[in-house]
Amino acid sequence: MPETVSAERSIRIATGRVMLDGDLVVPEGARGVVLFAHGSGSGRHSPRNRYVAGVLNERALGTLLIDLLTAREEREDAFTGHLRFDIPLLADRLVGATDWLRSETSTADLKIGYFGASTGGGAALVAGAERPEAVKAVVSRGGRPDLAGEALPCVQAPTLLIVGGNDGPVIQMNQTAFAQIRATKKLEIVPGASHLFEEPGTLEQVARLAADWFEKYLGGAA
Repeated sequence: MPETVSAERSIRIATGRVMLDGDLVVPEGARGVVLFAHGSGSGRHSPRNRYVAGVLNERALGTLLIDLLTAREEREDAFTGHLRFDIPLLADRLVGATDWLRSETSTADLKIGYFGASTGGGAALVAGAERPEAVKAVVSRGGRPDLAGEALPCVQAPTLLIVGGNDGPVIQMNQTAFAQIRATKKLEIVPGASHLFEEPGTLEQVARLAADWFEKYLGGAA
């Protein structure tokens, strides 16, 4: 565990034609950095992902939480719902944020992991397949890895899929995607958990599983 967790720093990342807002934390002695891929109307202020990020920070892992959509796009998506399922768009912006992490002084020497939720799980796998030399671990929470489609067999990063035991349709989607992933992989089903892991103790299990996975695969030098 680090002696201190550094203060959160607000950053802006230029990717494509847009600027994305993010919050970066790099603990003292960080052993890796995890980029959060939010999905389905969520953003960097998601209390569930912020909780997980806090647990990772306590394990000496940096975190970057970004909004994959601009404020204008969020307003548009609230009515149409189409951008949150635009996996190529979300993955492209994750790649842009990944390249930023590799150029940023405080994170350039750290291995990178992805934590994807909902549709962000699919985007994380696509982006990971596009940057195999940089992305060394992927965790999906209640995600839609099936949306990664043809990218699934190309994923090289060790991948952990976490699904709630009461989230029947999503369990099937994860099992289908799991079969197509050729990299080191694991499927964890959390008993009694629904899609959002709102039941007592279930989000804590997610955070522990994710932290263990990232510690294992991001723990060494880049």
